[in-house]
Amino acid sequence: MTEFKLPDIGEGIVECEVMEWKIAEGDTIAEDQPVVEVMTDKALVEITAPEAGVVTRLHVAKGEMARVHAPLFAYRGEHQGGDGQGEEAQADSEDNTPELAESAAEAPVHKQAEPVEPPSSSSEKGGAGRRVDFILPDIGEGIVECEIVEWHVAQGDEISEDQRLVDVMTDKAMVEITAPEDGVVAELYVAKGEMAKVHAPLFAYQVAGAAAAGETLAVEEASPPTPTPTPKSDSPVHKAASEGGKGPYGRIPASPAVRRLIREHQLRLEDIPGSGRQGRVLKEDVLSFLDGARHSGAVSAADSGSDSGAESAGTGSLAGTDGTARDEGEVRVEPLRGVRAAMARQMVAAASSVPHFQYGEEIDVTDLLALRGRLKPQAAARDVKLTLMPFFIKALALAIDEHPLVNARLNDEATEIHYPPHCNVGMAVDGKAGLMVPNIKGCERLSLLEIAAEVQRLTEAAREGRVAASDLKGGTISISNIGALGGTYAAPIINIPESAIVAIGKTQWLPRFDEAGQVVRRGIMTVTWAGDHRLLDGGTIARFCNAWKGYLEDPESMLLHLS
Repeated sequence: MTEFKLPDIGEGIVECEVMEWKIAEGDTIAEDQPVVEVMTDKALVEITAPEAGVVTRLHVAKGEMARVHAPLFAYRGEHQGGDGQGEEAQADSEDNTPELAESAAEAPVHKQAEPVEPPSSSSEKGGAGRRVDFILPDIGEGIVECEIVEWHVAQGDEISEDQRLVDVMTDKAMVEITAPEDGVVAELYVAKGEMAKVHAPLFAYQVAGAAAAGETLAVEEASPPTPTPTPKSDSPVHKAASEGGKGPYGRIPASPAVRRLIREHQLRLEDIPGSGRQGRVLKEDVLSFLDGARHSGAVSAADSGSDSGAESAGTGSLAGTDGTARDEGEVRVEPLRGVRAAMARQMVAAASSVPHFQYGEEIDVTDLLALRGRLKPQAAARDVKLTLMPFFIKALALAIDEHPLVNARLNDEATEIHYPPHCNVGMAVDGKAGLMVPNIKGCERLSLLEIAAEVQRLTEAAREGRVAASDLKGGTISISNIGALGGTYAAPIINIPESAIVAIGKTQWLPRFDEAGQVVRRGIMTVTWAGDHRLLDGGTIARFCNAWKGYLEDPESMLLHLS
């Protein structure tokens, strides 16, 4: 028997009144069938059945109050049979949560996709091990569903612990789901392109070597999978760590509990040498690493330079949409999901809540281009491709040291100014999943080479849609390099709660007058700042931009300020 718990039905709502039961004890129910109407302080909400089965008990009578996260009714699912077996299928939180409509007149918002049709030969593979339902765990704060991007297995495939099984897309990043243990895939519940719900079964597998039985268990990982990109083995900063053992699928093996411990301490899995089989990182390895870091005074990996390579720094701030030729009059419709949906919400919030103002300037980067050309071979010798972006970022951190207000932010009530302790510069990256703005932590204390390595790592991760959540949080100021796509001017929108963003245009070779009045060829780059006019004014931005411009036009002057 399974207890259906009343899920969250609105922000701040803790209870609701049962208005009408549409079923009775003993009734047979089908998936998505309306079972009860409840009234919150905002709307009448219709709750549907999470799966087919038979109602065994109604816990709350009509007219009484039902509490969120408390049992609402009980049922025996079809997979549980008539003997009550399978109570284990109910997880300890809101498993099998239905999608709710905001009024009784509306249909449920989402219906779980039909199971993927298995290959006809799949039943021949594997064995008769215990069948387990893998429950999609929490994969990010506030995320209740995600889109299936790609299955890497099919029914009947043998799987190994930590093997990459499926890529899912949330509204923040691409997340990789891995196998919790060895076994054989029994069934895929959600097809590619469909939406999977958190705390609902994602796939079923038979445990390798388990005793044969007809039971089905529901298993949820102890912690969500981490969308952390795996660095290249030849990266410059953490090369030694990345040469450690990896599992047979190119992924460093570690249990969910270990991954959670690593996230709590803001570490990177690839930095920790694993002592387990095939390089598996154990809890003892993490504790030993932390103990060594404390004794050496090392900073956390989240604030240090990183390593993986990407080809280029600059990317545009606008997300493109692929299109194909269509017959005249035909409209192609696709849902707004994932990162693009998150971007839409973020931009609407920023444009509607923050009074923007723009400030434009030209910067002569002729000397900067020459310096970059001289330093490129040295950077390449360390497996780092040196672009202009690291110079932009380092100069920005130096200018912020002189004008910290530009790096500050207002609280939600706009009654306090908060000054972050570090300069964390975000870069707008136009990846295949949509626009992402990962940020480089602590730019004021990183070297130019360390910043370049971070630019490479984050750009590559964003383009693949695999940016870690920690890399997307904590930004204090942002850069959008529209010049990488050929743009000259733009009016960017602030990445709230930050207070400023700059759009960098392409560099053009233009005629200018030198001090002797002679026409010379110079590399001119246009920049356009957007500022939060509640906190910043034109004079503040102008003085700050002049300081930044000074470092870029005379790049050797930055040497005087490097520690």
